[in-house]
Amino acid sequence: MSKLNIDETLVRRMSKLLDETGLSEIEYEENGTKIRVSKKTTNLLDSQGLNSKSSTTQEKLITDNKDSDINAQGSVLSPMVGTIYMSSAPSEPPFVQIGDLVTKGQTILVVEAMKTFNEIIAPISGTISKLLVIDSQPVEFGELLALIE
Repeated sequence: MSKLNIDETLVRRMSKLLDETGLSEIEYEENGTKIRVSKKTTNLLDSQGLNSKSSTTQEKLITDNKDSDINAQGSVLSPMVGTIYMSSAPSEPPFVQIGDLVTKGQTILVVEAMKTFNEIIAPISGTISKLLVIDSQPVEFGELLALIE
């Protein structure tokens, strides 16, 4: 039986990268050797201890609205995989709320990816009609985050 020479440091770094990016799986290959690290995903809303009834309602609202609005002119899409934040710090008020007037170029959300905070700006001036994410939620590239009318 041959002994595998696994780089534990690499596996730990890959695991940390999963946590930082919100991904559920990552794979690395070098010289014909593949290392795949994956983690079990849980419902973020339940893991934050939110009321399951309100979590279900919010999830349904988010799911129902994403598909139909993704191509609208005021669609705000995530430019990357990461974690969404509604404010600049936990103790600060959110950048925007539903009903707020925004101007083109105004910061409305931030996406954290690999310890870097990336501002999400309003693509048009108008009113925030929908926010389809919650604070600290993992997001994917191209995911609909908000609508501006």
